[in-house]
Amino acid sequence: MSPQPFFSIIRQDPGSGARAGVLRTAHGTVQTPIFMPVGTQATVKTLSPDELRRIKAQIILNNTYHLYLRPGAALVRAAGGLQKFSAWNRPILTDSGGYQVFSLSALNKITADGFHFRSHIDGSRHFFTPEKVVEIQRDLGSDIMMVLDECAPYPCDYRYATKAHRLTLEWARRSRISFAECGERHGFAQHQFAIVQGSVFPDLRRQNAEALVEMDFPGYAIGGLSVGEPKAAMYEMTSLVTALLPKNKPRYLMGVGKPEDILEGIERGIDMFDCIMPTRNGRNGTAFTSAGQIVIKNAKFREDFSPLDAECTCYTCRTFTRAYLRHLFNAQEVLVLRLVSLHNLTFYLRLVTRARQAILQGDFTGFKRQFLHTYHQGKNPSQ
Repeated sequence: MSPQPFFSIIRQDPGSGARAGVLRTAHGTVQTPIFMPVGTQATVKTLSPDELRRIKAQIILNNTYHLYLRPGAALVRAAGGLQKFSAWNRPILTDSGGYQVFSLSALNKITADGFHFRSHIDGSRHFFTPEKVVEIQRDLGSDIMMVLDECAPYPCDYRYATKAHRLTLEWARRSRISFAECGERHGFAQHQFAIVQGSVFPDLRRQNAEALVEMDFPGYAIGGLSVGEPKAAMYEMTSLVTALLPKNKPRYLMGVGKPEDILEGIERGIDMFDCIMPTRNGRNGTAFTSAGQIVIKNAKFREDFSPLDAECTCYTCRTFTRAYLRHLFNAQEVLVLRLVSLHNLTFYLRLVTRARQAILQGDFTGFKRQFLHTYHQGKNPSQ
């Protein structure tokens, strides 16, 4: 009996590019489309693995750059890999750390060989090559690992974007070779994704995608979006790239996290998403609800004894009122950071679950239209 494929499409929505699928990894299956909570340093901020399981998180994202610097890949390997080290026994995807090198280190240098950078923690010098990043992620034991790439900033000129495009392709080629030569270290299969770059230039995006498809990766990400470009450009580049990627392989839109953008991505054939927005905004007092975002710290909620979201069944919404959560923020009680983060992630996970159900029922377009109507109807930045 032949093994099941890494990724399968279960249903294609008849009215859009949306699709429902299944990812199969050594640590469990993932039903797509899926949102991945960000656990940068092997923890989703303020929440325990058990809480994540209770809200039905299926896969989380950890970051290679941060874990390489602290506690170190060798220690994680000695612990038996990320799942055992962090007590998260479900799938994990690790980002390569290239974006963090670029954004966190003021003293970095990009060469044909890799990234030279200083640690944002203690200023020590380090060097990331495509091969070293593969080795680190082999030690970490993630189920899905990303290749090292260069994420061109926005805005950038065509010349810069072209150089980043070419370097991304060369590093992907080297990463693919290294992945084959650098064997498994924890006794289970890992999968490697490429990252399509090219900024907002259609010809570069096309060239990049076509070249990466030739390298035959198990999955493909779209990087370099949601970095300040207009929404129309993000949607255009997403549509262009998904049309070029293999239909039978997973597609991951990196760092895109507003609810409306997730639905736009799903409509264009994206399967996987991640973003720090639900937890970061939760810690800052912003909650995502079915009627839009609300800033729970505002005075208007002082005597509001309703839940954050009447449609939500998370622990926060079942148990506490808006007035109480506002009180906790004003009193600077750390409990509220957990409670709003828990709700926001529940909202995101429920959103992609409902999107999947709509795809399976053949009416994603109708679901998207109804969700956005309700979401934007109540959305008010001053709330």
